[in-house]
Amino acid sequence: MSNIRITKQFSFETGHALYGYDGKCKNVHGHSYKLSVTVIGKPIDDNSNVKFGMVIDFTDLKKIVKEEVVDQFDHATVFNKNTPHIELARELQSRDHHVILVDYQPTSENMVIDFANRIKGRLPNGIALHSLKLQETETSFAEWFQEDN
Repeated sequence: MSNIRITKQFSFETGHALYGYDGKCKNVHGHSYKLSVTVIGKPIDDNSNVKFGMVIDFTDLKKIVKEEVVDQFDHATVFNKNTPHIELARELQSRDHHVILVDYQPTSENMVIDFANRIKGRLPNGIALHSLKLQETETSFAEWFQEDN
C-alpha cells in the first residue's frame, strides 16, 4: 500500500514579544495563528478494523495537536525565559494571565520547531510527522519538514 499524507488545520490566538528585536515585534502583541499538521503513513488495510482505509483518524490527530499545542498556546503570551521579559511574565502571572516561558526567542521559526517536537512524540507507530506550517499572518509563515531535519 502507498504512503499517504493527510493534513489537519488548527487555529489559535497567541501573544508574544521578541526581546532585543529592532522592529515592532519587540512590543507585546498577538497573532491569529494557523497551524497545518501533515502526517504520513499507510492506510490501514485490515477491513475488520473500524479505521480501515485511514492513515490516522482525523479525530485522533486533532486530540494530539490540541493537547500538545492548541490548548497550551491558545490565548497565552509567550516569552523567552532567558531575557528580562521574565519580569513582565512574572507580573502577568501574578495577575492570573496565561504565560508560557520558553528557552528560545518566540519567533514563528522557533515555535514551529517546538511544535514539531511536541507532536512527533505523540504519534502512533507507523505514522510520521511529515511537515508543519505555522502561519503568523495571511502572508507570513514558517514551515518545518521532517526531510530537512
